Amino acid sequence: MSDASVVCSHLSFSWPDDTPVLQDLSFAVGPGRTGLVAPNGSGKSTLLKLIAGELRPAAGSVTVSGTLGHLPQTLPLSRDLTAAEVLGVAPVIRAIDAVESGDVDEKHFETIGDDWDIEERTRAQLDRLGLAGLALDRTLRTLSGGQIVSLGLAAQLLRRPDVLLLDEPTNNLDLDARRKLYDVLGDFGGCLLLVSHDRALLDRMERIAELDRGELRLHGGNFTAYEQAVAAEQEVAEKNVRSAEQQLKREKREMQQARERAERRQSNAARNLKNAGLPRIFAGTMKRGAQESAGRAGQMHAGRVGEAQARLDEAGRALRDEQRLALDLPDTQVPAGRNLFLGRGLRVRLGDADVFPGAGVDLTVRGPERIALTGPNGAGKSTLLRLLNGDLAPDGGEVRRADGRIAYLSQRLDLLDDGLTVSENFAAHAPQRPEAERMNLLARFLFRGPRAHLPVGVLSGGERLRATLACVLCAEPAPHLLLLDEPTNNLDLVGTGQLESALDSYRGAFVVVSHDERFLREIGVKRWLRLSGGALTETGPPEV
Repeated sequence: MSDASVVCSHLSFSWPDDTPVLQDLSFAVGPGRTGLVAPNGSGKSTLLKLIAGELRPAAGSVTVSGTLGHLPQTLPLSRDLTAAEVLGVAPVIRAIDAVESGDVDEKHFETIGDDWDIEERTRAQLDRLGLAGLALDRTLRTLSGGQIVSLGLAAQLLRRPDVLLLDEPTNNLDLDARRKLYDVLGDFGGCLLLVSHDRALLDRMERIAELDRGELRLHGGNFTAYEQAVAAEQEVAEKNVRSAEQQLKREKREMQQARERAERRQSNAARNLKNAGLPRIFAGTMKRGAQESAGRAGQMHAGRVGEAQARLDEAGRALRDEQRLALDLPDTQVPAGRNLFLGRGLRVRLGDADVFPGAGVDLTVRGPERIALTGPNGAGKSTLLRLLNGDLAPDGGEVRRADGRIAYLSQRLDLLDDGLTVSENFAAHAPQRPEAERMNLLARFLFRGPRAHLPVGVLSGGERLRATLACVLCAEPAPHLLLLDEPTNNLDLVGTGQLESALDSYRGAFVVVSHDERFLREIGVKRWLRLSGGALTETGPPEV
């Protein structure tokens, strides 16, 4: 694995409508752990797909040395697949079972090859990722989002890759599963290129690759070291900009003063020549000489102003243009203590399993409560949100909902129509808003100009989240209850901060499923619920 590497040379890629994503990008990464960071929509996921060969570049080349594994941000898997099929071990296990049953057909031995220990290796890999005891015949529809992500990673690791590409691998993972992932990646000895907004994971990287304005820059050290380096660079850049601005002002002021002095000299000279009674031809020669002298002085000052403007432009290019979400959630006032949702003895059966066995779960949501719903992957948190929203009817128990809209952001981000543009999807969810108002709102979610007319199917994960947020939050009437299932998945660090600010100012009630404890603290959660083993219990905030 010591020779594992990825080399991109003059790589360019555009979407079918000619929207450029990457242009003339060249870089190389070798063995070790590299974190790839950039704002949403910069092309991180697209770059990984180009390296994996899932997309073809318009120009340039990609060279991968070694066996490649790729875990995309969204796993394109049928919910009817079994765990063994996702892991790619089903044919080998069937062949081994056939041989052990006495069937010695040659095709079984060809299928098995050297993988007689496949089931043991598979179980060991699943155990390392927190999936101990997962039956290989379980279908994906019975698994949580976090379990599916861990299963997808296990499938890639079973291939024993030399080069591993991971796109947001901690999405939907609970804290325990994240820690297991950190350990597994810490032991990986090949070339790891990883896209993530998980600070704890990025701080375990050996270098940070920043995709910025069409260039990829490598920074030695982890994410904290990268942030410190960027902050220092920006401090210097801001000082240079201020200095260049002052210099430009001085040069413009001196040019204006020189122009005024020249005009006064010319006026005085004209009066003096007239009073002196000199011949007209001689007076004209002196006047032209004065004008030429003033012109040369003016050109000199104009040149200095131009140079000062160029220095300011150069200094300005070193400043980072961080686009920020301008979220302003609907001003919904929910009376304190008003029951928005009342559930008693809620029971749900998925397949052959009872999600909330026994007497079921009880849940009351009152306005304007801020509730965090926590618990391990597969405990039923998303199922409980669907009960709250009314997408799923309980198999037993009593449900009462207050009048008013409930806004639900699904973990799967499957609300939007991939075949429609962002603006068309938004119009479908907020048809009563005038078009100009809709475009203004989309701009607040960073869909400005042509980006508002991109098909949803080509959006990055973070862009898709922003588009879904726009449709969920800006439809009318304003929601009195927000249900958010892992809302920071795929959202960059700047966007996460903006979402924190928006939720902090929201005056309705919300229930948030998240494994990001820092995010939950920032949005002012006051009530903590934990769902585990089919039981819902009130807890305090986790210890820092």
